[in-house]
Amino acid sequence: MTPTANTLLVNPTITSRSSARFPLALLNLAEGLDRNGTSRIIDGNIDRHFIDTALSALAEQQYDAVGISVMGGPQVAPSIALSKAIREHFPATPIVWGGYFPTLYTDTALAAPYVDYAIRGQGEETLPALITALRGEGSALAQIEGLSWKDGETVIHNANRRFLRSNPALALPYGKLGDPRNYLARTFLGRRTAAHQAALGCRFRCTFCGVAAMFGGATALPTAQRLERELSYLKHGLGADSIQFFDHNFFDREVEMIPLLEVMARLEMPWWCYARADALLNLSESTWKLVRKSRLRMAYIGAESPSGAMLKEIRKGTRPDQTLEAAELCRRNGVIPELSFMVAPPENTEEETERTFEFIREIKRINPQSEIIVYIYTPLPEGSRHEKDRGKHSAKPLLDLYGEPVTFPRTPEEWTEQRWVDYACHADAPWLSDALRQRIRDFVTVLRCRYPTVQDMRSPRWAKRGLSAMAGWRYRFRQYDRPWELDLADRLVRLRRPQVSGL
Repeated sequence: MTPTANTLLVNPTITSRSSARFPLALLNLAEGLDRNGTSRIIDGNIDRHFIDTALSALAEQQYDAVGISVMGGPQVAPSIALSKAIREHFPATPIVWGGYFPTLYTDTALAAPYVDYAIRGQGEETLPALITALRGEGSALAQIEGLSWKDGETVIHNANRRFLRSNPALALPYGKLGDPRNYLARTFLGRRTAAHQAALGCRFRCTFCGVAAMFGGATALPTAQRLERELSYLKHGLGADSIQFFDHNFFDREVEMIPLLEVMARLEMPWWCYARADALLNLSESTWKLVRKSRLRMAYIGAESPSGAMLKEIRKGTRPDQTLEAAELCRRNGVIPELSFMVAPPENTEEETERTFEFIREIKRINPQSEIIVYIYTPLPEGSRHEKDRGKHSAKPLLDLYGEPVTFPRTPEEWTEQRWVDYACHADAPWLSDALRQRIRDFVTVLRCRYPTVQDMRSPRWAKRGLSAMAGWRYRFRQYDRPWELDLADRLVRLRRPQVSGL
């Protein structure tokens, strides 16, 4: 009898254990793999010794391959460490990288001797097809869509796989995580917040966004029946009392959203999601009534810039006036808008940054409860964009502070250098001067001390009120430079930073 296909799936450490959420990508992969085989999940966000655990698993039984989920930024280094350990101890075991990083930087991933295969985009069909091929069954490697692989020294990129819409009958195998309740976290939403993804993809194609690069404008919403089934399990089966949606863009077209909002209104679980200003503005009053009943607490909105020209250049598809209107609309409906901005673009760097600071102040005037997230604008390399978008926009070459062309890393190891981890996390860019870095840091310090985030459940109220009072005069008179007293006080209070820690 032919042994059953067996795949080891690993999510290398990327966050603290307290910030660990369901590894939804691996759960979806496991569901596909288990239709004709078996799989095991190791989550490095819970298991801090995930490399040792993976090596022990490989020693205990035979696996056809190890699939590693790799995000850019801080997850690249532990992914390399895991891959090297597997290659050293089990050199014959195929290593497959999937997720954000190998999709955007496929050649870079396959330049590493410890990566045998890279899956681009969704892997729910590609990985099972690869496992079947590795076992000498099914299609040849060259016929597997969405796969990149090495034939000797030659890297081969197979055709892209079509966008895979969610299966209404799919049920995620939460039991593979041990006790799924370990992933329920105390947040400002509730005592037991669960992570979930309903919608997939986004119809917009912002030039800095990995979602646009992965999905090329495709998007899909779940059926209301599936959403209700899955959220009911989280609520009644696991005891979750609130939901953090990892959807790439939860609010889409109103007619498609109404059935989903009706589900949320019935469940009445406080929730957080991604949204767009224009989508929120297009909702009718009857739909907003559903939103209020559903208990939406916060919507993360990519405002990006106060410049209409920049929003057009990065293909955002929204206008600055819509950001202001959305902040006011959210105030009237009891929803906190969490607005993200991209400062310090490659051109007019300082001017655009200062304009953004003033725009943020205007938002705070309209809706003081608005949460503000400040990132550095770091566009994707041209070669990382979706094939539909490559070469279609005459973007000027990126230049560093000294006027030299920016050269992106060509190996995974180079992407672990701090400057490139910061670039991937929108925390720094090669064209920033030290003075501007300090200016941005100082503004953010004054802003978050003046308006401590509602997401901070750890810092005592008296400490947050004290910091807000200390920062009041600086914020009022725009005296952002060198807020040494706020830095000192923050070391004691340690305010939460949502752009780093999430909810």
